[in-house]
Amino acid sequence: MKTVKLIGKVDEHHRLSLEVPPTVPPGPVQVVIGFGVTDDDDAGKWAAAVAQSWADDWSDPREDIYTSEDGKPLDAPR
Repeated sequence: MKTVKLIGKVDEHHRLSLEVPPTVPPGPVQVVIGFGVTDDDDAGKWAAAVAQSWADDWSDPREDIYTSEDGKPLDAPR
């Protein structure tokens, strides 16, 4: 099954209207509705998921393998 993300509108009579791209062939379709969703919501959810993933990695004591003595400052004398 192929999926296509479309933005539609439900009117006051609970009728759904969509513009479907020409690449979608005529025939039956399955519709899944997510209401109250905007692109900003998706971006915020993605950013939160990434931040949580990184926080989990950073708090893992097995990942704490470097110290401040492991590197040299960029402006250190040579």
